[in-house]
Amino acid sequence: MRKRDVEILAPAGSFECLKAAVCAGADAVYVGGSRFGARAYADNFKEAELLEALDYVHLHGRKLYLTVNTLLKEQEIGDLAGFLLPYYRQGLDGVIVQDFGAGEQIRNCFPDLELHASTQMTVTGAAGAAFLKEHGYVRVVPARELSLEEIRHIKEETGMEVECFVHGALCYCYSGQCLLSSMIGGRSGNRGQCAQPCRLPYSVEGGRSGDLLSLKDLCTIDLLPELLKAGIDSFKIEGRMKQPDYVYRVTEIYRKYASLCLQGKEDPVSEEDRNHLFRAYQRRGYTQGYYLRHNGKDMISLKRPAVREEEEGGLPEWKIQEKINGKFIISPGKRVKLILECKDVRAECEGPVPEQAKKQPLTADRVEKQLRKTGQTPFVFEHLEIQMDGDFFLPMQAVNELRREGLQDLEDRILQTYRRDPEAGEVIPAEEDVLLTSCSAKEEKDPGTPETVLSVSVQSAGQFTEAAAMEGVGRIYVDSRIGNRPVVRSVMEKTSGEREYYLAMPYIFREDVEKVFEEEYGESLEAFDGVLIRNLESLMWLRKKGYTKPVRGDYNLYVCNRESRKFLHRQGLASVTASVELHERELAQLGIRGETMIVYGFQPVMVTANCIRKTTGGCEKKSGYLYLSDRYRKKFAVRNCCEYCYNIIYNSAPLFLADQADKIRSLNPGEVRLDFCTESAEEVREITGQYRRAFLEGKPVKTPETEFTRGHFKRGVK
Repeated sequence: MRKRDVEILAPAGSFECLKAAVCAGADAVYVGGSRFGARAYADNFKEAELLEALDYVHLHGRKLYLTVNTLLKEQEIGDLAGFLLPYYRQGLDGVIVQDFGAGEQIRNCFPDLELHASTQMTVTGAAGAAFLKEHGYVRVVPARELSLEEIRHIKEETGMEVECFVHGALCYCYSGQCLLSSMIGGRSGNRGQCAQPCRLPYSVEGGRSGDLLSLKDLCTIDLLPELLKAGIDSFKIEGRMKQPDYVYRVTEIYRKYASLCLQGKEDPVSEEDRNHLFRAYQRRGYTQGYYLRHNGKDMISLKRPAVREEEEGGLPEWKIQEKINGKFIISPGKRVKLILECKDVRAECEGPVPEQAKKQPLTADRVEKQLRKTGQTPFVFEHLEIQMDGDFFLPMQAVNELRREGLQDLEDRILQTYRRDPEAGEVIPAEEDVLLTSCSAKEEKDPGTPETVLSVSVQSAGQFTEAAAMEGVGRIYVDSRIGNRPVVRSVMEKTSGEREYYLAMPYIFREDVEKVFEEEYGESLEAFDGVLIRNLESLMWLRKKGYTKPVRGDYNLYVCNRESRKFLHRQGLASVTASVELHERELAQLGIRGETMIVYGFQPVMVTANCIRKTTGGCEKKSGYLYLSDRYRKKFAVRNCCEYCYNIIYNSAPLFLADQADKIRSLNPGEVRLDFCTESAEEVREITGQYRRAFLEGKPVKTPETEFTRGHFKRGVK
């Protein structure tokens, strides 16, 4: 094992958890503030408490990272700099970010504050990480689905700090790609309010039922040597909703075995420690996650295991003190002096001039005993030297006061090394500047009303040929699984110039997907008028190819505020797709003039590395659809994308907004898009005809007689 350090990063949903983490040996903690964090239902820290928490960790030489890992709406992002400012001044060590706009604002306002890319950004490769490095991020938390080899590549190719989860709950969906809780219950995981419907039972038509979407908890205590060799810099423990005893026990075990690995000792985990770890929390059993595998049935907790008894008692008081050295000097005719040192910080303070002793002189033992009474302070003496040149009298009250003053001065001096000068390093724009820079450059250049294009995205050749035969369809997005089929290419060639054809790239673009896609489309991209991308890796692949045709961003590249929208346009995107979690008024505040808005479709609610078919019957290496049913007998289509080895789970009811055409037109989108997945060619024709009449001809349409949803156009999310 090469010599290196690794950070143990522990969760803290409360101050007690934070103390537990530090006392157990965490090098850093991550916490949520009163806003913008992905655990809205944790205790979280109010401002005064968080400032105190920063001082606490810094006094003990640790770090604190603040989670700003949710999507920010337009009306919120203006508050971000003011929210962060007191923590920045106090010495905040880093911010964990999901939202592109939030990242840009933090980088502009606080250029020396570390930016960490949240796992919610769904970074699945070195290319995505490199993109973020270009834009000021120093650390990446990649998708939890990555293998050790993929993580090693990120580290080797970017040199960024890599933070990976080692213990705790796992999401079934790629983090940042889950809309299940949002769409069926209005509680968005992208806003920190996930209701975890994935933990409920589901069944497959004609097949197995159970907790099919519920993964076991991650436990990598036996993989630490391999994780270190992969270049991971920070071992992250999940659990900001858990109790202090969980935080302490899990942190303690991982700190112990990580330290042993760093010393070259890769001894197996003892059964005592393993049981100690498992008893800290037991919900659904444990798995080593995706580090050594792509997916697997035994990763799924199909039913809850018997609950282990949790350990009781034996927990220490959450108290830790830093070792300091001191020197007490007392000599005739001079003020007594106390010198204190903690690592590189030194404090000196003076007391009164001592008197010559007449009866009972002050003894060194008595002075030392009194000075060592550091009580609840952050310090404890390791070495204390008493220098006395003669017999003196000094009241014990004066000794006590000198100790209190010296320890406080030492504490202040240590904390001062973390403080940031409020006049330096920050570039907080004036209110009018924020207003100006929030305006999209596209809006400034194109103040007129754009023509609205009716577009469709298709997944089958039958859907494609039907859409291509319809009047009014100005753009077709062709799923990459069918883009090279002869029937598709033939129609594209015959109708070239009548409409635009865009290739829709994969939802997830990992290394193995990139190889498949390169073989299929490396030489044939020019056949399309442009591409639709859903991730940063696709953008970087196109750049590497020198691609010059228009690139459009799908909703997966989330745009909830104008800063995010501007950011993506600066990366060369011809248009972006408005977030599907914004309601009508929020879309107006965002401003979607000239952009894309999805107005029909069974919306994807999960993109997963695990496979429903493999879990319930076995992998057939054949793409297709199956259906999940929940406890209310609602059916969710599941698309097995075997070409790219991921699943897409779709909402149980389609989004329908044709009858809202007048309201949507008032937002001036440049494109309204219909997304087709399981629909027949006949349904494509009928539905597209309805939207053509509504949006292009201005005619009224009726709502479907079958079940449908308005998505978030009416209700939005908190």
